[in-house]
Amino acid sequence: MSAVNAESFATEWIDAWNSHDLDRILSHYADSIVMLSPLAQKRTGNGRVVGLAALREYWRAGLASQPDLRFQLIEVLHGHECLTLLYRNHRGQSVAETVEFGVEGKVVRAFASYGPSQ
Repeated sequence: MSAVNAESFATEWIDAWNSHDLDRILSHYADSIVMLSPLAQKRTGNGRVVGLAALREYWRAGLASQPDLRFQLIEVLHGHECLTLLYRNHRGQSVAETVEFGVEGKVVRAFASYGPSQ
């Protein structure tokens, strides 16, 4: 993954979230996506969300419950077939989200980690 592609992905990913357009957000993810998140654990009792349909339902409910959701990109860290986005959310929390890309360029695994709420 080149620096230009990583930066472009990060910008589009943040913009998609800030638009609250669920289809636009999900366009970054493969059908076989596996997402690990402590928020999923808290909200659903399972910190692992598997598959695009399950992710759609999880995020649909999340967007509906947080109309003020907004992300501010801080930094993009480059890896091998992955990247980590450092951003601040609407609650002032620092968030690190690492995404791994499959062969078709879609996210196949995602890991979200959160700092303390402000």
